[in-house]
Amino acid sequence: MIDNYHKILVGIDGSVESTKAFDKAVAIALRNDAELILVNVIDLRAYQSLASYGSSVLADDTQRGAENLINDFAEDAKVAGVTKIKTRVEFGSPKVMIGQTLPKEEEADLIVLGATGLSYVERIFIGSVAQYIISRAPCDALIVRN
Repeated sequence: MIDNYHKILVGIDGSVESTKAFDKAVAIALRNDAELILVNVIDLRAYQSLASYGSSVLADDTQRGAENLINDFAEDAKVAGVTKIKTRVEFGSPKVMIGQTLPKEEEADLIVLGATGLSYVERIFIGSVAQYIISRAPCDALIVRN
């Protein structure tokens, strides 16, 4: 890679695709002596229909699970030799948070994300997080495929 990256933001959701993106981000961070920013965004839409069923307890459990997931990845990055690691668990739209808000807040110069693998019909109704990010990101974006 020609560019020298200083802050690499990687979206982590526990999927195979995000694990591959993490592996690629770690390699890039090591080559560039860059800070690795591990992010998990909990989609608020999942809680809208659960408002009357104690969604705050479910949200707290989900947040704890996401923090454990991110911390496990942070530990793996440390073992691999990355020295500058930051973790964030946020609530919101993954598209907007990973594609615009967090890169600006963190001054990231690279976003690394796993490809979604959604079918054409799923992309029509749900939309592709990766597509949104590559079209709106304020910095370089790398989509990692299986």
